[in-house]
Amino acid sequence: MTTFKDKKKHREAALRAWKTIKKKKREKAARNSQIITQFIDPKKIQRIRHPETTHFREPFEPAWNGNRIVVPFHKTPPNIACGRFWELRWAYGCPLDCSYCYLRGTTRGRMKPQYVKIDHVLKALDEAFAKISTPTIFNAGELSDALMNPLMMAQIIEKFEQQSKHKIYLLTKFGVRNVQFLLDKPRKQVICGWSINAPAVANLWEKAAPPPEERIEAAKQVSIAGYDTRIRIDPIFPIADWKSHYQNLLDRILSSLNPNRIILGTPRGLWKTIKYGKEASVDMSWTQFFKEDTGWGKKLAFEQREEIYRFFYDKLDSAGYPLSQVSICKETVEMWDALGVRYTTGVCNCYGKNAWQP
Repeated sequence: MTTFKDKKKHREAALRAWKTIKKKKREKAARNSQIITQFIDPKKIQRIRHPETTHFREPFEPAWNGNRIVVPFHKTPPNIACGRFWELRWAYGCPLDCSYCYLRGTTRGRMKPQYVKIDHVLKALDEAFAKISTPTIFNAGELSDALMNPLMMAQIIEKFEQQSKHKIYLLTKFGVRNVQFLLDKPRKQVICGWSINAPAVANLWEKAAPPPEERIEAAKQVSIAGYDTRIRIDPIFPIADWKSHYQNLLDRILSSLNPNRIILGTPRGLWKTIKYGKEASVDMSWTQFFKEDTGWGKKLAFEQREEIYRFFYDKLDSAGYPLSQVSICKETVEMWDALGVRYTTGVCNCYGKNAWQP
């Protein structure tokens, strides 16, 4: 006859066994991640051609051309009101695999994350800090999600904390699990940014990403911790009843935190994104909204984009949010002029003048 004491012992033994198995799995995953990091050469990052660069805006020779990991983004079509900024290419790819993601155009559709060995990244930052004399923002979320590897990113941001001039910009779609290292020890040289879409859109084309509500909660937590926290609502899709969906999203965001900046954008269909998305049998129904071609790929019709931006500006203004802290990304000069919004040619109007300092 099995006694209560025997059952208790069996439960405790099963719990110990389960903890041992879980520990071994974590250790194996860590070893595998370390192997991946060790065997990726930084030359691989250097060879990547950014999918969202097409033509030189103008002949340009910076004082320092960067290195394999810290590189200048300075190629945009002349009719796009976007400026230069510095990329921190610590990794590329993304596990969230959103249907519309432009990263499909970087390596022929392969989205699996790959990392540069941390020693190379830190060494590249040392060189950048020495070469770039004026305060600069380094964008760590351009070729990857900035928080897809918190253990590695924790080491990178510690490098930024060793100086007080330059800052790192972390753009992400991850939720609360991936921000704990930021909350455990607040940093002064880190800017956090969340890409958040309406739940109806996320359910269609961001199925592997944490739900928008969780992203808002993560942004709220780092904002409370004292970080400069920004929100990116991009791409805004004109799905059925889109005004209601995005009004609810704005209400939820603004009731949870006061973002330091809000960045808006509408869908952009680069030919490589569409080509490799189709080859991978990705849900490409998001392309149904395109009506015209611009210097930055296919876009919604001009009138529809203008309506979307005016809707957001009106709602944000009514909510008391400073419109000087709102910007639109990868848009044409014509659109900025139509909206009557000020912009600076050759400067990243989303990240600010400190996004680029030669």
